[in-house]
Amino acid sequence: MKILVINAGSSSLKYQLIDMENESVIAKGLCERIGIEGSVLTHKAHGKEFVFKEQMPNHEKAIQMVLDALTADDCGVVKSMNEISAVGHRVVHGAEDYNTSVLVTKDVLDCCKQNIELAPLHNPANIMGIEACQKVMPGTPMVAVFDTAFHATMPQEAFLYGIPYDDYKNLRIRKYGFHGTSHMFVSSEAAKALGKDIKDLKIITCHLGNGSSIAAVKNGKCVDTSMGFTPLEGLPMGTRCGNIDAAVVEYLMNKKNMTIGETLNYLNKKSGMLGLSGVSSDFRDLTEGNAFDNPRNKLAVDIFAYRIKGYIGQYAAVMNGCDCIVFTAGVGENTPYVRNMALKDMEYLGVKLDAEKNTHCPRGQAYDISAADSKVRVLVIPTNEELVIARETKRIAKI
Repeated sequence: MKILVINAGSSSLKYQLIDMENESVIAKGLCERIGIEGSVLTHKAHGKEFVFKEQMPNHEKAIQMVLDALTADDCGVVKSMNEISAVGHRVVHGAEDYNTSVLVTKDVLDCCKQNIELAPLHNPANIMGIEACQKVMPGTPMVAVFDTAFHATMPQEAFLYGIPYDDYKNLRIRKYGFHGTSHMFVSSEAAKALGKDIKDLKIITCHLGNGSSIAAVKNGKCVDTSMGFTPLEGLPMGTRCGNIDAAVVEYLMNKKNMTIGETLNYLNKKSGMLGLSGVSSDFRDLTEGNAFDNPRNKLAVDIFAYRIKGYIGQYAAVMNGCDCIVFTAGVGENTPYVRNMALKDMEYLGVKLDAEKNTHCPRGQAYDISAADSKVRVLVIPTNEELVIARETKRIAKI
């Protein structure tokens, strides 16, 4: 049984073909510059990389090129599209309409379109990916897997803002949370690593990358998370400011003579690590080599780690304890300094790192970096959102 996983962006499309018999990746690739001059498809299969430079005016053409690559004589991995049992699509926002993955129908697509106002940068592209696949692969089951679904179990006291309740009901203003497939995957993997039932655990998952979020997972369900109505809330990230006093928006607009659109661009794309350091949004540029010779690089990273520490303490309080802390994604998996600073001086919570294990944590595999006498286990677990989408697709499509 083979499932195609699609993650469509506005001008890009990532994909993986996964054999669900052993959950191995048969082929994967990336379509870039869709609708832009210089389109290119990079396809990886059989241990080789194949590059196809051909104009992709839309997502339908991109999907067709992907399917052609998957079935080609030289780089293909299937004889025909009949070998693909279903397609799983990442959809960023399901609002309160969907608290689980669903089989794509006209009603589902219509609902996703209605939710574009909640995710104007992501949902349109996700929808284009679905519609393109439907045209090129008619009759093949399509499943929508929502980033927000895992966080649908949050209680009202966690997801409501302190604004008039009617505006929550009528305008749907609330915390939704994102990176749900990643938090779902690593919390499940953490339970396996500990040899325990996830329903008996309190886990804090830290998805740290250019976009970052933290989740409190109690008994297998999300009870709180750091991202909010949009992915701007929470930690300071690569270019996003994270939590900020809402009054700063008006102040910035007045002082810098910016429109609301320009101000949101400032907060989303010019802030965070980039704004604080003045150097880069990439943590590698801020931490590797002699990067700390620039004190603002260290300051930016220390602010990031300090905020992580705050969320860990908050979520331990929310769950009445913590059994395990998980670090994942690019920064979480590969930046020992951040993990060390985030968990420094947390013995009161029962958290102790093994400095040697933290420093020499092997890349690409799950690893326990906690000290032998740490009451809370600290794990580094590579995330695999595509595998979650494939598993959900198999479950929903009943294949």
